[in-house]
Amino acid sequence: MTPADLSRCVVSAVRHAVEDGELGGTVPARVVVERTRPGGVGEYATPVAFQIAKGAGLRPAQVAEVLARRLGGVAGIERVEITGAGFLNFSLTSVSAARLVRDVRPLAVVEVPDPPAGEPREPRERFVRAAVVRIEAAQGAGPGPEFPIAPVARRDGDVLARYGADAVAWAVLTTPARETPEFSDTLLVQGEGNELFRVRYAHARARALVRNAEQLGFRPEIGDDVDAPALLRVLADHPLVLEAAAHHRAPERLARHLVELADALLDFQYRVLPQGDEKPSAAHRARLALAEAAGTVLAGGLALLGIDAPTRL
Repeated sequence: MTPADLSRCVVSAVRHAVEDGELGGTVPARVVVERTRPGGVGEYATPVAFQIAKGAGLRPAQVAEVLARRLGGVAGIERVEITGAGFLNFSLTSVSAARLVRDVRPLAVVEVPDPPAGEPREPRERFVRAAVVRIEAAQGAGPGPEFPIAPVARRDGDVLARYGADAVAWAVLTTPARETPEFSDTLLVQGEGNELFRVRYAHARARALVRNAEQLGFRPEIGDDVDAPALLRVLADHPLVLEAAAHHRAPERLARHLVELADALLDFQYRVLPQGDEKPSAAHRARLALAEAAGTVLAGGLALLGIDAPTRL
């Protein structure tokens, strides 16, 4: 089971519990499932019990107990635990690399239109609102109401002139809407200390790996012969990150995820192509497919943020 499957399973469990009369109220169209924080229980958690408790006329802990019973026997879910006042926590069985690549690819290439032009806004507000509209559209949701965004502390023209649109967009989109972004010359450095550079570089490396493989005479081929737990974990989280970013209207969640994915891909890249006299094998083709999928996710994520993703750096 993938984390995206888990979200759908939780919605299904709520629906069946309502249909069977165990719970009352309405069934939510979408349930936010996120990775547990360090030190938490299980791998993933959802506050869905709090979301539906009032309509059900029950305490969140009672709702969680109903859902835990229904979800405990679902294939792919290893364990369900209730923590706090009603949080559901899940441990999943291992995810198939081949299935993960197949599931992530279409999510990564979703094309959404640019937000309609409105009243002139200062760049920080324009970048944030445009990113939120794109992310919501990618999740099939319409634009929501306005929300507060802290202004940039210096004159807008000076910021754009010094750092350029992409760097400014990254700086403001990695900062929560109620906080004020900071700008420094690190935004202009092509090095490890610049997160935007790492994300773009990882995308460019993924494209380069595919080009180099073609020169060696082989192409990506989806398979399970991949030993890359860190990269698989981050890729598996991608659909959930998009859902959470849309639900909370928080593009910084997507930006942080792209940095994590880029770092995992940059660590993995050295095992993708054959070394020395080694001949390309099924394992190399599967690793290449995984790297290609990660690069596509990076490009798609940057597009949702309104930032360019060069294929060569």
